[in-house]
Amino acid sequence: MQKTIDCKHFNGYKPCHPGWLCRGCKKREPRGTRILIINLDALGAVLMTTALLPAIKRQDPKSTIHWVTLPMAVPLLQNNPYIDKIWPYDFETVSILQAMSFDKIYSIDKAHRSDALAILVKSKEKLGFALDRNGAITYFNPEAEYGYRLGIDDELKFKQNKVTGIKYLAKAMKLDYRNEDYVLCLTDGEKQAAKDYRLKQGIKGTELVIGFNTGCSDLFPNKKMTIEQHVRLIKQFRKKFPKAKIMLLGGRAEAGRNAEIRKKAGAFVINSPTDEGIRRGMVYIEACDIVITGDTSALHMAVALKKWVVAWFGLSCGTEIELFGRGEKIFSELDCSPCWKKSCDHLSCIKQLDLEAITLAVRHGLEKLSRGPKNKK
Repeated sequence: MQKTIDCKHFNGYKPCHPGWLCRGCKKREPRGTRILIINLDALGAVLMTTALLPAIKRQDPKSTIHWVTLPMAVPLLQNNPYIDKIWPYDFETVSILQAMSFDKIYSIDKAHRSDALAILVKSKEKLGFALDRNGAITYFNPEAEYGYRLGIDDELKFKQNKVTGIKYLAKAMKLDYRNEDYVLCLTDGEKQAAKDYRLKQGIKGTELVIGFNTGCSDLFPNKKMTIEQHVRLIKQFRKKFPKAKIMLLGGRAEAGRNAEIRKKAGAFVINSPTDEGIRRGMVYIEACDIVITGDTSALHMAVALKKWVVAWFGLSCGTEIELFGRGEKIFSELDCSPCWKKSCDHLSCIKQLDLEAITLAVRHGLEKLSRGPKNKK
């Protein structure tokens, strides 16, 4: 077999640009350390993993980074300056990756399909989580043991652990993590679209916008407030923060829900589109200054876009989420929280959600943003 050209842009199928020849090319970039990140988990988890990219690049400055993820998560990784190749997880991708070889694999998920792929793909070094011969999840290296134990020890995960998800993942991957932020890069066009949307809604440059993410994934439906709670909070904000604008956020599943919230709360509420895809959804989050949300992908998008985040937690573990000093967490005081149950007969963590604490956290955000540099959106 002929030896391939050592350039991260070379694919052996066609020139990088029409008419180009590899011979004598002055833009050749050696592949360096060939790295594969396997991260097929939820959208928010994929965004959280991007915080590890600076540490990965610091450890291997001359490297080519491949990332395989679910097709729905691909838009989150687009335009990311650290990633050379994004692979949507499907049969074709799995076949191609098994024909390749890498120097290092970071297996991020504690999930069977991800860890099976980490076993199948050839690499000199494998870090993170694996699958044993019995089909049970295990780990490649001893540094990943703590993250592994969090999956099988409820007392450790729910009560004892105080380490954020980013930090225990960094330890599992043997990375020198230095509190770097998520890496999510909007295009110039997307940033301008956010500014244009604000103008279209009559939002002046210095006015602050409170964004309400009203939904969550179908996997954990109890990560969202009731419609009545949303309406009550919106009316309260209207009274206490009359200069702030209020915008509803969500995906396709929230279209009817948001319409009902706006109908009950008042026509002054801005109901952003819900059917334009993830990248456009992030444009509407970018148009906000504060985002109120449960533990969903929108939380991680807001963190990545450096918004002031007011996040409430019931069934999930808020201690694992890092807000980077830009927001506040509202925790349930119930003994049964967190629990990670997909269904519940009581829903006490939602019914007893401290709406006054959310209002106070929003006030803190408005005060902080008002004292800072004026918005130029």
